[in-house]
Amino acid sequence: MKLKDILNETFKKIPQHTEPTTDTELLRSAIIAEMDAISLYEYMARKTKNRNVKKVLLDIAKEEKTHVHEFEELLEMLDREYKKEEEKADQELEDMGIETD
Repeated sequence: MKLKDILNETFKKIPQHTEPTTDTELLRSAIIAEMDAISLYEYMARKTKNRNVKKVLLDIAKEEKTHVHEFEELLEMLDREYKKEEEKADQELEDMGIETD
């Protein structure tokens, strides 16, 4: 698959809005975009044979992960149900013997 095709597929997944939406919807769309970017940069890093290119791509992917967490923090502040369900998920994982932070 060519890079152009990968980018086209990635951007098709990002929800398109013709008018501004709620802040929570915007944050969710931003999280989706960042997650797609992470996947793309990590894929490209696996494909390159150039060590320097790989290093930069992985560094950028890491920065995108920071952006995801920043958006999630904002989403938790604005959407009480999101925070509540996150805590519920942590408890369910712990009940299965999976430690969470």
